[in-house]
Amino acid sequence: MKSIKVKDYMNDYVLKFSPTDDMYRAIEGLRQRDVSSAPVLDKDGRLVGMLSQWCCLRSLVHGSYFEEVGGQIGDFMQTELVTAGPDDDIVDVAEMLVERQWHHGVPIMDGERLVGMLSCSDILTMVNEFEKGKPPK
Repeated sequence: MKSIKVKDYMNDYVLKFSPTDDMYRAIEGLRQRDVSSAPVLDKDGRLVGMLSQWCCLRSLVHGSYFEEVGGQIGDFMQTELVTAGPDDDIVDVAEMLVERQWHHGVPIMDGERLVGMLSCSDILTMVNEFEKGKPPK
């Protein structure tokens, strides 16, 4: 099978957050865009974390326990990161996600610059198209 590149299926229109953004803004953004996770960038545009729906849920439960609902993304984001490059083989990335049990989208990095996101849905789209005999994008 011909190598299929991440850049052929990644989404380059990416919802992004800052560590100082409000959790309620983040929840609204994730829901409006219908995405399960988004990258968190510092003021210099460097990737510093991932915010997922799971992180948001954890913040709400934590807040209700301490009667302090809300807070900043930086307090609840995932800081252990899994990334890929635009020219990586999409099947290799899928294998890495399964191996690491990574349940978030994958930031696609060109050096230190965020260029896109790859979700499980994007990978499943590729598999579905391959199964139907469609050539890679």
